[in-house]
Amino acid sequence: MQKIKLITDAASDLSREDELRYRIRVIPFSVVLGGQTYVPRAEIDNDAFYALMLQHDDLPKTAQVTPGEFVDIYTQEAQAGNTHLILVLINSEGSATYGNAVMAVDMFFDEHPEYRGRVTITPIDGMGYSGLYGQPVLDAARMIEEGRDAEEIVAYLTDLMPRRQIYFGIYSLKWAGKSGRIPSAAAFIGDKLNLKPIMKILDRQITTAAKVRGEGKLIERLCDMVIADMAPGSPYSLIYGNDPEVLPELERIMTAKLGYGPLNHYQISAVIAANAGPKVSGIAFTRK
Repeated sequence: MQKIKLITDAASDLSREDELRYRIRVIPFSVVLGGQTYVPRAEIDNDAFYALMLQHDDLPKTAQVTPGEFVDIYTQEAQAGNTHLILVLINSEGSATYGNAVMAVDMFFDEHPEYRGRVTITPIDGMGYSGLYGQPVLDAARMIEEGRDAEEIVAYLTDLMPRRQIYFGIYSLKWAGKSGRIPSAAAFIGDKLNLKPIMKILDRQITTAAKVRGEGKLIERLCDMVIADMAPGSPYSLIYGNDPEVLPELERIMTAKLGYGPLNHYQISAVIAANAGPKVSGIAFTRK
């Protein structure tokens, strides 16, 4: 009989409630800010980290999960009696974490040959951030509860992930400019002109999809773009940062236009805030 363990990382932005409810293992990332190392989620929560970001002028630096750390995780889960480990991890284009997870599979079996043929380890590229792969992780958790086998769950995830997308609006270009997501000169000028970009995450790539002037038009435009691209009648999830007031506005507009509300909402982690800033509004969905 299969015993499946679902593993993801903190950039999936799963809530603590869902983590505990579905017994999902969430791997934290360490972040350096102001010369101090923090482990958001494990040591401080998102709101405390946002406050730290606003106190410091430098850009937070995030660390990847190393192959050695993954070997330790695989060992712990195998020793706990799990026969199938399914990992859904941060975008491979934005972090070496997924590649390290893949590398660690052979390392684990070299160190623990007794588990060959007894444990199956499947890392899956989340191809994005936040609810883009956080929601599929929850789908997989429910499939485990329903008694689906690991092969069916992996097939579902690998088929779905390339069709997952996010549009999200950035309210300040300070962090995006420093991180290189947007050229620093363009970020400076954009902030001076009160331009708010709407970014698109699809198939591991982050691109600027639109620009609006002022915050008032951002959410309405973002919602229209999502509706134009999403599969009709499919669920969607809301994404926010240090300003939860964007949630009711997102929900109001989307519900009015679609006739149904969001499936879930996700507060961005330190890894995402480090590049986009603490205030964002976004929607994760499945494309047509």
